[in-house]
Amino acid sequence: MRKLFVILIATLLGQLHLQAQGYQVTVKLKNFTGGKFFLAHYMGRSTYLADSATVSPAGEAVLKGATPLLPGIYLLVLPGKEKYIEALIDKQQFFSVSIDTSDLINKTVYKGSPDNDLFLSYNKFLFQQETLSRSIQQQLQAAHTAADTARVLPLQKELGQKIQHFRTDFVAKHPGNILSTIFLAMKEPEVPQQPAGEDSSFAYRYFKGHYWDEVDLQSDRLVRTPILEGKLKKYFTQLVPASPDSIVVECDALIARTRKSKEVFKYVLWWLTYNYESSPYMGMDAVFVHLVEKYYVPGEAFWLNDEQLNKIVDRAYTMAPNLIGKQAAPLEFKDTASHMLSLYKTQSKYTILVFWDPTCGHCKTELPRLDSAFKASWKNKDVAMIGVKTEGTREEWLQFIKEHNLSGWVHGSDPQSATNYRRLYDVYSTPMIYLLDEKKKIVAKRLGVEQLQEFLDRVSVKNDAVKR
Repeated sequence: MRKLFVILIATLLGQLHLQAQGYQVTVKLKNFTGGKFFLAHYMGRSTYLADSATVSPAGEAVLKGATPLLPGIYLLVLPGKEKYIEALIDKQQFFSVSIDTSDLINKTVYKGSPDNDLFLSYNKFLFQQETLSRSIQQQLQAAHTAADTARVLPLQKELGQKIQHFRTDFVAKHPGNILSTIFLAMKEPEVPQQPAGEDSSFAYRYFKGHYWDEVDLQSDRLVRTPILEGKLKKYFTQLVPASPDSIVVECDALIARTRKSKEVFKYVLWWLTYNYESSPYMGMDAVFVHLVEKYYVPGEAFWLNDEQLNKIVDRAYTMAPNLIGKQAAPLEFKDTASHMLSLYKTQSKYTILVFWDPTCGHCKTELPRLDSAFKASWKNKDVAMIGVKTEGTREEWLQFIKEHNLSGWVHGSDPQSATNYRRLYDVYSTPMIYLLDEKKKIVAKRLGVEQLQEFLDRVSVKNDAVKR
């Protein structure tokens, strides 16, 4: 009999375990008898659809799935997609919520979700502060003098302290709660008084050194919130020195801290990869190449299929030969008289290498501007101009050179692409401009006329100072 009882209990526990798999969110809507209800989640500051359900004539929608949702802040989006409420998803994923559109804050009621009861209490607290917040903003906008602003700022500071006190008190009362995790990540380091003997960089070093202390990078909870992206963006744009070498060190150090969470590792590596591959700042492609070589090539980007992985790796291998500081690849071409010339046989203090197309609209604007700057200034600074045709016919090329009097340049073309210049110089658009030093090392690239002028002027001033 006892053995049978043990078997029955084990069976019941097994059934409860099976029932607990997946998720089910039952939504009851007032004044809705149809339409689609949506469940979305944050991924950084963007939102993505997670599920949807049809609203029944009784105003009920049931969102459910066999696989549990990853934790984070989710959006319960009402039919019509004009209104939504935020909800927390963590360990408890079977609950119901009643929503009344006449008051989404005070008339929303959860059942079976303590996390969302707590979240709702926080939102109600914020709602209570909203009137004061609006008043402060209106006063700041209406301020005409510094004295007007000074009278309002204490109120703004007091409101901020009140909200922070709520969060601090919440974390103390509910350690381990997902909302506590979010509040801790939102909090920034408090810099202590500068100790004796420390220099003026103490505050910066302390703030940077403790920036990630309260951010949970070892669980999945922050990935599906706007918080983690905001922290990454601030850290790498405001705190990390804007040099590829410094950024690479910081990337590796941060990624090392995410190893216990596959989702955090995935998001942080993706964010860094995308951010530096698409960076508008010169030289940051070196960070992208480093990330690909260290994490993607060994196969750590587990979320990518072979085709996706190959595209990223190929892109990095295309960039690698033409990073700032690299030796420019050998380049041989035929000039306008079909004589063979070589990049490395063109001797000068600096070389401006321009890949261009006589049929390209942007080239038609930029090439004459480059030529004007060359003749007015750069030529006197021992700068050589090499233009390499990428597209268009020979006739179009020669006509453009003649029409715009691009004299003093070394003009060449490689019609058979024997030098593989497109890959070696990453020529995917035109004009593509490189600045090389006297040893043909890449000093800068993808610069406009004004940037080239600034750089060469700066170098001239520096050289003059050295001569003195």
